[in-house]
Amino acid sequence: MTDADKSFLKSTWYSPRLGCEATLARWGTFGQPVLVFPTAGGDAEEIERFLMIKALAPLIEAGRIKIYSPDSVAGRIWFNREGSPEHRMNMQHRFHEWIRHEVVPAIYTDCKTTDIPIWTTGASIGAFHSVAALCRSPDVFHRALPMSGTFNIMRFIEADEPTEMFRWVSPLYVVPKLQGKHLELLRTRHVQIVTGEGRWENLGESWQLARVLGAKGVPNYVDSWGPDWHHDWVTWREMLPKYLDEWTR
Repeated sequence: MTDADKSFLKSTWYSPRLGCEATLARWGTFGQPVLVFPTAGGDAEEIERFLMIKALAPLIEAGRIKIYSPDSVAGRIWFNREGSPEHRMNMQHRFHEWIRHEVVPAIYTDCKTTDIPIWTTGASIGAFHSVAALCRSPDVFHRALPMSGTFNIMRFIEADEPTEMFRWVSPLYVVPKLQGKHLELLRTRHVQIVTGEGRWENLGESWQLARVLGAKGVPNYVDSWGPDWHHDWVTWREMLPKYLDEWTR
């Protein structure tokens, strides 16, 4: 058992925003807080089962990062096709409300602070959530590292048009409408868009996001690892430690 395993803690509580119980897991005792969104409908402990925590263990044990991961409640509802398409889209909004108003305060409490910057990351659909959280709440989230992102998720929803709630969640819809102090603050943040070009990867998704962010002056950079890197945990276990190591030096 590593020190990262020993520092594991999880909390589960009922959220009126979600209408159900949800879990937040943590690995680490000190360091920069990093919120890792699961893939698709994954749970809070997915990153441990897929050996991401093992890959991050040197950084966790050195006290450079603390890893947090929430249940992907919206993703579960979405991929199980629970309720109507409108309900599933609106749950994306409620999920991000839960992140901002319940998960963030829980991280602050755990870090014994009220204003520490939080970084976000995630792979695939988790990449979408990592960017959406930053764009929606740049007051608390300062950097995003989306990996192998799927950003145009309307194509997976059985509806012709997004709901107003979903428009506020998706960076592709909300960023072009941002202005004023919200946009000014977002322009001081950074999105590092990382992807491969191998099996099941779509470089075009990353460039689409980059164009939307760039058009509003939001700092971002697309970093492709090339055709030998596939849409898979093997890739993400290489990517995430690399960038977090660089960012915490």
